[in-house]
Amino acid sequence: MPYTEVEARQQLLDALAESIDQLSEALAALGAAYEQLDDQQADRLEEQLFLPVQRAYGRAKRTHADFARRYGLSDREFTMPGPGLPSTGVKGFIQNAVDAVERAELEMVALQDSSIAIEVGDVEFRAGVSEVRRLLDGLSQGARTFVSSFGR
Repeated sequence: MPYTEVEARQQLLDALAESIDQLSEALAALGAAYEQLDDQQADRLEEQLFLPVQRAYGRAKRTHADFARRYGLSDREFTMPGPGLPSTGVKGFIQNAVDAVERAELEMVALQDSSIAIEVGDVEFRAGVSEVRRLLDGLSQGARTFVSSFGR
């Protein structure tokens, strides 16, 4: 079934929006973990985990907005979800964040591998998705390292 370029570009935006939603979940979870840590541990979490996810989130949102604007499509407002119950604990929140980042990365890999991204995506869009993935690279390992040294 043939599709129009407008439909295909909207499909790209929707797929990127799914990743952005996952990154917002990760940020919410990391923010909740931060609140439960002492100042020294919180600073480490911010530097090693929160800031890379925050940068990736910002880059993904900018990529989404710029692509939508270039092709006259509707941009979307993204909201931050609630992090969950405080009883989840620091380790649980960090694991939730890692899971959300992994889901976002899987969505972006599928997006990059799709023929639609090549056919109707532009250089800026593809570069933005690549940059988001680069910013998230190694986050899971960083989270494991953080959790293993947590409380020491």
